[in-house]
Amino acid sequence: MTYLASALRLASAASEPAISLNIGGGGSAPVKLFLLFTALSFAGALVVSVTSFTRIVIVLSFLRQALGTPQLPPNQVVVGLALVLSAFVMAPTAERVWGEALGPYLDDRLPPGETLERASVPLREFMLRQTREQDLQLFYEVSHRARPLRGEEIPMTVVVPAFMVSELTTAFRMGLFLYVPLLLVDLLVAAMLMSMGMMMVPPTMIALPLKIGIFLMADGWRLVVASLARSFT
Repeated sequence: MTYLASALRLASAASEPAISLNIGGGGSAPVKLFLLFTALSFAGALVVSVTSFTRIVIVLSFLRQALGTPQLPPNQVVVGLALVLSAFVMAPTAERVWGEALGPYLDDRLPPGETLERASVPLREFMLRQTREQDLQLFYEVSHRARPLRGEEIPMTVVVPAFMVSELTTAFRMGLFLYVPLLLVDLLVAAMLMSMGMMMVPPTMIALPLKIGIFLMADGWRLVVASLARSFT
């Protein structure tokens, strides 16, 4: 019986699956997990500050107001569409960040400091392509920094706020281009109702279906999404 019990214990121990967590090998797994969760805690701020999300969500909000449907599409749909378009726009940059920084770091081929330095290069290049020169000059003047010489890198402490100001300016400009044509429809409907003596009829009751119809006949969603995606190229 003793030999039988020992054999059963050995058989049950051999049949149990071995589960282990190995991230990159060595004793760096706790550090990597800590850095991963720290990065995830700042994910929302990073999406807003260093990606195309801000411009896209502002333009979509302008479009919703211009159509006269402030609750349609719902906020969840607007934010979801903005996130999907942001992922599409940022895909080439994200691939470079993974290939040049995060992938080698997870394979224990880069230290954390060099990983951050390499990851910032594609992000800096993307942001500088969308940043206006006058916004960069503004933050250099405010911070009393000397402008870098040709070939020197612009610090991220200057690039990020200049990029956000440029994104807000571009988003409001695009929103204005969307708002003015639809505003003309409101004015035209209001003038027609006044000329017909129908001053008691709310202009929005007539203008709303008219604007939606014009927007759909022009294939407006495709045009807006195409303009947003191409504005980053």
